Amino acid sequence: MLLIRVVDAFEKEKLKYALVGGHAVALHGAVRGTIDLDIVIQLTKSAFLKVEKALDGIGLKSRLPVSAEDVFNFREEYIKNKNLIAWSFVNPNKPTEMVDIIITEDASQIKTVNKEVMGRKIKVANLSSLIAMKKKSGRPQDIEDVKAMERL
Repeated sequence: MLLIRVVDAFEKEKLKYALVGGHAVALHGAVRGTIDLDIVIQLTKSAFLKVEKALDGIGLKSRLPVSAEDVFNFREEYIKNKNLIAWSFVNPNKPTEMVDIIITEDASQIKTVNKEVMGRKIKVANLSSLIAMKKKSGRPQDIEDVKAMERL
């Protein structure tokens, strides 16, 4: 399972992370289908380098021809001028394995809870942090996710 492989790789690199997005919504108990994993990390150069190493180690490659150092150094420019909110990775041998590293949020500012998946503890953004992130984005799917989570 991709989620477990990613978490194992992140823990090996001692990365602070928070699972956000559709998988996090589902782990909180709202019905939500999604394929990709959305993850927030700390906005430090070290974290970006560790993410690149961890994901490369499990066969995931950046969709864009940019390095961790590029994404870290030009993050604000990418967000402002290219509307890039996520640094996306995909497994070229299995394109349904996708991970988006959200570059507009900092994991050190997100409160997490542990959710168990296949006997593993996964750090998931807590309900209030997840709702706040989704309200901020304003995307139609995120607004629907907020409605579903507020009914929990």
